[in-house]
Amino acid sequence: MTRTDTYEIRDDRFKRSIKLDEPVERLWTGGKWTEGPVYSAAFRCLIWSDIPNDRRLRWDELTGAVGDIRSGLGCYTNGSTLDRQGRIVACEHGTRSVTRIEHDGSVTTLASHFDGKRFNSPNDVVVRSDDTIWFSDPAYGIESDYEGFQAEPELGGEHVYRLDPATGDITQVTSDFASPNGLAFSLDERILYIADSGGTRYASGEHHIRAFSVNSDGSLAGGDVFAECEAGAFDGFRLDTQGRIWTSAKDGVHCYHPDGTLLGKIFVPEEVSNVCFGGPKRNRLFITASTSVYAVLLPTTGALLL
Repeated sequence: MTRTDTYEIRDDRFKRSIKLDEPVERLWTGGKWTEGPVYSAAFRCLIWSDIPNDRRLRWDELTGAVGDIRSGLGCYTNGSTLDRQGRIVACEHGTRSVTRIEHDGSVTTLASHFDGKRFNSPNDVVVRSDDTIWFSDPAYGIESDYEGFQAEPELGGEHVYRLDPATGDITQVTSDFASPNGLAFSLDERILYIADSGGTRYASGEHHIRAFSVNSDGSLAGGDVFAECEAGAFDGFRLDTQGRIWTSAKDGVHCYHPDGTLLGKIFVPEEVSNVCFGGPKRNRLFITASTSVYAVLLPTTGALLL
C-alpha cells in the first residue's frame, strides 16, 4: 500500500487513475452541507446545492466566479443530473418531488406522489438511455427542518422508483432498503448500483453499495452487496469509462474496480457527500464535501452517463 497526504493506493491498478503529485483544489467554501453536483458542458459550469441554506450555486469554469442561481424557494435540492436533452433533473427535499428545469428556465414537476401518497424526500437521481428516470426516496428531508420540512412519512418505507416521463407512470423497484441513497448504472446499463446509508440513522447499520441486475421490463433482480464502506457511509457516486466507481465517503473519495476491489482513495479534508466528472475532457472530478466544493484533475475520463 502506498499512501501520501492526498492519495492511498490499495491496488496497483489505481496508479493509472491518479497523479500522485496532483493536488485536490478547493473551489469554494461557505456552505452548511453541499450536495448534488452536476456539470454542464454547454455552459462550462458546475452547479450544486447547499441544502440547509436552500440555495443552488454555480461555479463558472472560465472565470472561477460563484453565484446563486435558484435559492430561497423552499426546494432544498439534493441530487441532480442531466437528461439526454441537457435539462437538469433534480430531487427536491422541500417539495418532496423530482423536477426538471426546462431550456427556457421554467420548472416542471415530474413526480411528487406514488399511489396517491407524497414521497418522503427524493434524494438522488439518474437518467437511463431510454429516458426513464430512476430516483431514491429516503426520509432525510422530512426528519427535521434542517434539510427540508419536518413531516410524517406517508409511504411507510424508503424505496427506489422508476419514472417514465413519456407516460408519467411510476414504478417502485426496491422494497428492502433502510435508506436508499446514491445510484448509478453500469456502462452497459445492465447493473444498477444503489447505496444504502441506513447506518447513519438506524441500528441496522447499512453502509454499503448493492448491485442489481436490470431486467428487460425495468424490474430489478439480485441486489448483492458490492462494497462495504470503510469510513462512514456511501452517499453519491459516479463511474468512469472503465466502469470504476468513484464514491463519496467520510474520509474522501473511494475508487472501486467493477470486480468490487477497493483500488484506492483520494483524501479530502471534509466529509464527502457526492461527486461528478466534468471539464472539457470529463477528467476533472468535482467533489461536494460538507462546507466546500473541491476538484482534482485525473488521467481518467468520466463516463458519459447522465
